[in-house]
Amino acid sequence: MAVEPAPSRTVVAPAGRGFDAIVVGGGHNALVTAAYLARAGKRVLVLERRGHVGGAAETSELGGVRVPRLADTVGRIRPAVVKDLELRSHGLRLVAPDVRVFAPQPDGRAVTLWSDQARTVAGLRDWSGHDADAYPDFDRLVRSLGRFLAELAAETPPDIKAPGIGDALMGLKLGRTFRGLGKHDSHTILRVLPMAVADFVAEAFETDALQATVAWRGVRHSFLGPWSAGSTAILLADGAGNDGGAAGQTVFAIGGPGALSEALASAARAAGAEIRCGADVVAIVSRDNHVTGVALSDGEELHAPIVVSGLDPKRTLVELADPVTIGPTMRWRAGNYRTPGVVAKVNLVVDRLPRFTAAAGDDEQVLRGRILAAPGIDAIEHAFDAAKYGRVSDTPILEATIPSLVDPSLVEGAPDGTHVVSVSAQYAPYRLREGTWDDGRAEALGDRVVAVLDELAPGFGASIRAREVITPLDLEREYGLSGGHPLHGEQAIDQFFLWRPFLGSGRYRLPIDGLYLCGSGAHPGGGITGQPGQNAAREILADLKRRR
Repeated sequence: MAVEPAPSRTVVAPAGRGFDAIVVGGGHNALVTAAYLARAGKRVLVLERRGHVGGAAETSELGGVRVPRLADTVGRIRPAVVKDLELRSHGLRLVAPDVRVFAPQPDGRAVTLWSDQARTVAGLRDWSGHDADAYPDFDRLVRSLGRFLAELAAETPPDIKAPGIGDALMGLKLGRTFRGLGKHDSHTILRVLPMAVADFVAEAFETDALQATVAWRGVRHSFLGPWSAGSTAILLADGAGNDGGAAGQTVFAIGGPGALSEALASAARAAGAEIRCGADVVAIVSRDNHVTGVALSDGEELHAPIVVSGLDPKRTLVELADPVTIGPTMRWRAGNYRTPGVVAKVNLVVDRLPRFTAAAGDDEQVLRGRILAAPGIDAIEHAFDAAKYGRVSDTPILEATIPSLVDPSLVEGAPDGTHVVSVSAQYAPYRLREGTWDDGRAEALGDRVVAVLDELAPGFGASIRAREVITPLDLEREYGLSGGHPLHGEQAIDQFFLWRPFLGSGRYRLPIDGLYLCGSGAHPGGGITGQPGQNAAREILADLKRRR
């Protein structure tokens, strides 16, 4: 997108107060990077286009209460990030309910997965004795393979053009971890990573409802269906570095996901970083293939020898970087980086707690975790079929939470009985074959979401007092997410590890010297983890040390 150049107005920092690094974007990974760099004594400036930091980890207002506008849970945030940045001392409070996921079925039954494995197994016996017996072994396998992927996620992909001693040591470390899996699990991980998640769960379970409940995390937020190759790798990566296991992780931040962003911003400021909101970066400035700073929409130019982008790779290289500097080949590769958004968000304020038929009156307990409306593997695949052809699914797959059940502060001051319902609706494609998202289709999608929930919780629609529908197009316009993809790009195998965002740029360093990538478009990918930001900061500090 062409930008009309504003009159140049270079900003020169006072002597001794120049910036060592400028971080573009104020999402959670960008804040993680800024905090680590500042703690290392670097002078860091964070520039955020919007009026506040957080990106997708944001708490906003709707109908007089607070809602998690995009992300709702934060259970995948890396414990090392919380510890290193002392986020609890900056106000972060996390709560993990006993229930992980409640999956009500059309027949009035439900699959419920708890943090207590024995309780999960006892409930599964009502479905299948075979599946109840198989669940502990499957949970162990997912955790074992997830631990290996967690170590992979914490490492920087090797330099395949000029491998050094660090790459060799990393290879040896991963090799030891791989051998530690044992013969069975080491063979299994090589076999299942490229596998369709539908096949992976079918090897363990016979009940369709349970298969869908577990397999869902292999396609969540992705332009994939359960029969898509490589979806097993996404499921296993979802449990890497956390206590997810077969059930997946469910952890809320008190105050909503924005509380995590506020804690990160507080940690960065305490370490000496400066954060400026309302600062729209329109260009990454470079000279002789080295970044020199950034240009803002109001004409300011800010100088620093290092620029770190928390934006997605496509926006960074296609819209902000100098096309002459990166060259036509890299620009073409960045333009072809796959960002096919397929997720919409529907936020609701209701005047009473939903009553799900399958909850059998135990709503207060089972609705504290994730609520999944995915009645079977084929139901997920059929919903995906619509998106493949540019249509919004008539029966989108829904993952909902009611965060006000575990965090009443969200609805403080509202009438008794008020709750927040946060819904991710999948298989609503960014690119529509007919029409656009601007011609009323957003509200039509909202109606479909309410209809699905109304079938599972009769009377739900009548309880709604406020509604907000956020489409993939909104994600691009408001949050700068290319293609409306919440994870900064697909996490399929061709955009994983060395190939994230693409081969040759998988080590956080982009083609211009001094330009780095720290967002979810970098290894190990998306979600509220902080891992890309942590890894990027480590590589930036290593480069600075070598340049001394």
